[in-house]
Amino acid sequence: MSVNQQAHTGPPYGQPQPGYQGYQQPAYGGQSLPGAPQAQYGAYNGPMPGYQQPVPPQGYFPSLGFPSKGSPVSLNSDTSSLAPNFIGSLRAPPTSGAPPPPASGASHPSGHVAYSQFEHGDVQNGIPASAAPMQRPPASQPFLPGSAPTPVSQMSTFQQYGPPQASVQQLRNHMAGMTIGCTAASAPPPAGLGYGAPRPPAMPGPPLPGQTVAGPPSSQPNHVSSPPPPSTMAGLHPGPPMSGLHGPPPPTHPPQPGYQMQQNGSFGQMRGPQPNYGGAYPGAPNYGSPPGPPPPPKRLDPDSIPSPQLNELPPQQKPRHRIDPDAIPSPIQVIEDDRNNRGSEPFVTGVRGQVPPLVTTNFLVKDQGNASPRYIRCTSYNIPCTSDMAKQSQVPLAAVIKPLATLPPEETLPYLVDHGESGPVRCNRCKAYMCPFMQFIEGGRRFQCCFCSCVTEVPPHYFQHLDHTGKRVDFYDRPELSLGSYEFLATVDYCKNNKFPSPPAFIFMIDVSYNAVKSGLVRLICEELKSLLDYLPREGNMEESAIRVGFVTYNKVLHFYNVKSSLAQPQMMVVSDVADMFVPLLDGFLVNVNESRTVITSLLDQIPEMFADTRETETVFAPVIQAGLEALKAAECAGKLFIFHTSLPIAEAPGKLKNRDDRKLINTDKEKTLFQPQTSFYNNLAKDCVAQGCCVDLFLFPNQYLDVATLGVVPYQTGGSIYKYAYFQLETDQYRFLNDLRRDVQKEVGFDAVMRVRTSTGIRATDFFGAFYMSNTTDVEMAGLDCDKTITVEFKHDDKLSEDSGALLQCALLYTSCAGQRRLRIHNLSLNCCTQLADLYRNCETDTLINYLAKYAYRGVLSSPVKTVRDALINQCAQILACYRKNCASPSSAGQLILPECMKLLPVYLNCVLKSDVLQPGPEVTTDDRAYIRQLVTSMDVAETNVFFYPRLLPLTKADVDSDSLPAAIRNSEERLSKGDIYLLENGLNIFVWVGVNVQQSLIQNLFGVSSFSQISNALSTLPVLENPFSKKVQSIVDMLQGQRSRYMKLIIVKQEDKLEMLFKHFLVEDKSLSGGASYVDFLCHMHKEIRQLLS
Repeated sequence: MSVNQQAHTGPPYGQPQPGYQGYQQPAYGGQSLPGAPQAQYGAYNGPMPGYQQPVPPQGYFPSLGFPSKGSPVSLNSDTSSLAPNFIGSLRAPPTSGAPPPPASGASHPSGHVAYSQFEHGDVQNGIPASAAPMQRPPASQPFLPGSAPTPVSQMSTFQQYGPPQASVQQLRNHMAGMTIGCTAASAPPPAGLGYGAPRPPAMPGPPLPGQTVAGPPSSQPNHVSSPPPPSTMAGLHPGPPMSGLHGPPPPTHPPQPGYQMQQNGSFGQMRGPQPNYGGAYPGAPNYGSPPGPPPPPKRLDPDSIPSPQLNELPPQQKPRHRIDPDAIPSPIQVIEDDRNNRGSEPFVTGVRGQVPPLVTTNFLVKDQGNASPRYIRCTSYNIPCTSDMAKQSQVPLAAVIKPLATLPPEETLPYLVDHGESGPVRCNRCKAYMCPFMQFIEGGRRFQCCFCSCVTEVPPHYFQHLDHTGKRVDFYDRPELSLGSYEFLATVDYCKNNKFPSPPAFIFMIDVSYNAVKSGLVRLICEELKSLLDYLPREGNMEESAIRVGFVTYNKVLHFYNVKSSLAQPQMMVVSDVADMFVPLLDGFLVNVNESRTVITSLLDQIPEMFADTRETETVFAPVIQAGLEALKAAECAGKLFIFHTSLPIAEAPGKLKNRDDRKLINTDKEKTLFQPQTSFYNNLAKDCVAQGCCVDLFLFPNQYLDVATLGVVPYQTGGSIYKYAYFQLETDQYRFLNDLRRDVQKEVGFDAVMRVRTSTGIRATDFFGAFYMSNTTDVEMAGLDCDKTITVEFKHDDKLSEDSGALLQCALLYTSCAGQRRLRIHNLSLNCCTQLADLYRNCETDTLINYLAKYAYRGVLSSPVKTVRDALINQCAQILACYRKNCASPSSAGQLILPECMKLLPVYLNCVLKSDVLQPGPEVTTDDRAYIRQLVTSMDVAETNVFFYPRLLPLTKADVDSDSLPAAIRNSEERLSKGDIYLLENGLNIFVWVGVNVQQSLIQNLFGVSSFSQISNALSTLPVLENPFSKKVQSIVDMLQGQRSRYMKLIIVKQEDKLEMLFKHFLVEDKSLSGGASYVDFLCHMHKEIRQLLS
C-alpha cells in the first residue's frame, strides 16, 4: 500500500461540509460522552457515528514510542526482528488524511505512560527509556528546534508517494474489508458534531503546573510504553492481564567506547538504541482478547500499527491512526525540555563551537569572546574538515546573522571603541579587524592574523606587553580583545567621498487618491504623524533626534511641501511632469521637527481637507521613489522613505504596471513569473537608491491585486520593509497599522550599510540571502538595515580545515547611525571542525537549518517550477538523514526510521515549509500574499521562522491567572483541541483565538463580555478589557506575545464550526491540509521511504 493511499472505505478526504460551499473540510468526530472524565488537553475526535469499526488482527503489539533521548529516534517496520523502538511500519503508512490518533491512555495497552510524567532525564516523549548502550557519542549541546509553520497551500505532490511496497501486497485482502477507524478526514460529519468527548487524563503534552501523573519507573526497555495502572484511568475498562508486555530485559553490556551518557536537549538522558535485540518479543500478548497461547511470530502487517483491540475501548476512544502521534518526535516536548535544561543558566560564549539553547528558550548571554546567538546562529557548530565530508552529509553550512539585533535590558550593548584618527587595527593582508583570536608574538610587537596567518606590526600607540601566557596585559580592558561583539568608531576613510555623513532624513509620502481618502487612511496617517514625530530615533543621551523630516502627497502627480520654520503656513508645489522627476524646492523641504513644529502641524491638519473631495483614482509609484531619492541626493544625506500606497500604479508614468494576476499559472512552468517583477525598471531604481543610502519602507493597503512582486523590489533591495493590510478598514485595522508604523519609525536603524563576512582559511562565504543589494561577490549593501533584519550566509570549503584550529567567522558591518556617526560593528564566532560525521550531526541546530532551507527554497521559486523546488528540499533532507543512518547509527533493520537527536524535528518542520503558502498555495491564497510572504521570510531571523512555520498553540482555559507564566503549549493538530476550551494560536503575523462550542458561559462572559457563544463577534480586532482575572490574564498573554514579535499581529476570533475555522485549521500544521499538504505522520512515512530508497 503506498504511503498516501487510502485504506478505508469511507468517503474520500475533503468532501465539502454542508453549509460551506467551495471549502474542502475535514470532518469533526464523535459526540460528547456523558460522565467521561475531564480532559487535560481536550478530546480527540472519536470515530464517526454510523461507520463500522474494524477489528485488528490478533497479535498486535503495544503502541511503542519514539525512543527517548539519545537513542537516535527510530521507527521500525521490519518484521522479522522487532526493534525496541517499534512504532510500526513506515512502509505502508496510515490512511492519507488522518490526523494523528488519540493519545489517550485508553489507546495504549495497560501500562503505557504519558510522556509528561517523568522527571527530567527520564523518558519524555511517550516512551520509557531503556538502559541499552548509547548510540551516539556524547555531546553537551542542546538540541535546537525548528521553525514555525506557514499557512497551508495547494499542490498535490504528496497525494501518492509512490508505488506500493512488495511487502504490503499480502495485506490487500485483509485491508479490503476493513474500514480504518474513522479519521477526521474520512467523511463529512453529521451536522453540528463537535470535537468528541473529553479525553481521559493520560494526556500528551507537558503536565500542567503542579500536576503529577502516576506511572511506572522509567527503567523499562525502550520498546515498551506502559500506561498508568488501570486505577488511574477513571471510566475505562481494564483489559486482560498483560503478562508478556515488557519484552526482553534490557541488555546490560558495556557502552561503546567514548559514548558516554548524553545530557543535552530533548528527551531526558540518552537511552540505548535498537541493535542487540534478537527476534520478535517473546510471546507478544493479544491485546483485548482473553489471554491465550501466544500466536506464532507472524510477519507483522505494516498497516497494523499497534493499538489495543477496538472492542476494548469506549466508543470515544477508538483509534483513528495506526501510528501513534504521541510516539513521534514532538516539537512541544523538545522545546519544553530545552527550556528546563538550559533556561536557568546563562549561556557563556567563551568556549569554541558551543551549540546555544533553542530560540524558544529564554536565556541570558554572557559574551566572553564569541558573538551572542542573538547576533549569529549557525546550522552546525562543528563543521566537516573536508568538502567531501560536507558533500556526503548534505548538511548546509550557513550562518543567520542579525547584526543590529535588539538585546534584552539585562545584557550589555556592544562597547564603542575609539582608536582616534588611526582607526581600528587590522590585518595587513586580509583586512580582518582586531579580535580575540588574533595571536600576539615577539613580546607583543606583532600579531599573527587568525584568518589568513599573515603577520602584521602592532602600531606603536596600540603596543602592550604580554603576560606569561602570551596574552596582552590589557586583555580585559579592550573589548576587541576579550569580547565577541563590539563597535569601532570609523574614521573619515570609511566615509563616502572621504567626508563625514550628515544625519539621515525621513520622508513621509502619502497616497491621496480616492481609495486612500475615502477609507479614512489619509486622515489617520496625518493625525498619527503629529505625535509620532516626537519619537524619531535618537542617539543614546541626545536631547532630540538629529533626523530631519519631509512630506510629499501624490496621486497621478506629486505635491511637495515647504514647511520651513519661518513660514506662517506650509506651501505646496506640484510636479505634474512625472516622467522627469525633480524636487522643486531645496530649502524648507527637509526640516528639524522642533523648529518647524507649528508649520508641520498645520500641514497635517490641512492635507485631509485638501483632498477630501478628490475623484482621482489612478496613482503613480516609481516617480514617488525617484522624488524621495532626488531629495536625499540634494540634501547629501542618507535616509528612509515611508510610502503609504493603495493601488496598482496604472497612471501613465515610468514604472507603470498592468494587472497580470493569473491563478491558472499555479503548478505550471510559468508559475515562477508570478514571483518575478514585471519590469526591470524597479531593479535599476533600487540600485540608484542603494548608492545614495535611500531605504524604502512600504505600507500597502490593497483592495485588489497590486503586484507586490514588483512594488516590493525597491524596499527589498534597499533593506527596507513591506507591510500589507488587505481590505483595510479603519475600525478593525487601524490599531495594527498604527502599532506597526510607530515601531517602524522608532526602531534602531543603520544607513548606508555595507557588510562583509571574513572566514579563516579553508571555508569562504559563497551565497547570501536577505533584503539587500550586491554589486560584487563579497559585499552586502543595504541603504538601511534595522534591528529586525537578518542576512543569511552560506559557506563552502575551498581547502581542508583542521580539528585543532577550528574555523572562524568575522562579520563586519559599516553603517551610519541615526545621529550621523559612521561606525563599524564587528561580530566574531569560532566553530569546531570534525573528521567524524557523528560530531557534525551532534552539533546541528534544526531551527537554523530550517531557516536556511526555507530561504533557499523561497529564492528557488524565482527561477524553477515550485514542484522542482519542493522535490529538491525533500531530497536534500532525505540525504541528510540517510547519511546519518548509514554512517552514524548503530546497525539495525532497514525498517526503522532513525533520526539524529539534534534533527529529530527536521521532518515535521520541513513538512511545514513544504505546506507553506509559497510552496503549496490553497485556493484562498492570492498571488500578492505569496509574493509578500516570500519577501518577508527571506529576512526573518530564526525565532521568527520557528513560530511562522510551526505556530504556537496555547490552551487559554488552562492558564493560571495567578502566575506570570504562559500555559503549556500543545501540538498543532485538530485532535488536540477540546470543544470545551479556548485556544490561542500565534504565528508572528496573526493571533487566532479559537472558542469551542461547549465553552462554559462564565468563561465567555469573562473574556468577551457577552452571555453566550452565539453572541461572540467575529469582527473584534482586540479583546475587550474587562475587570476580571481571566480577562486580565489573557490580555497579558496577548501583550506578551505582541511584544516578542517584530510586527503587530492581527487578532482573529474563530468560533468552532464557523466559516473562519477553515483559516484557523490552515495553521494546524501536523494535520493534512486542504491544499494537499501531507500530515506529519504521513510525511514521516514518506521521508522514511525516501531514505530507504537512498540506502538501497
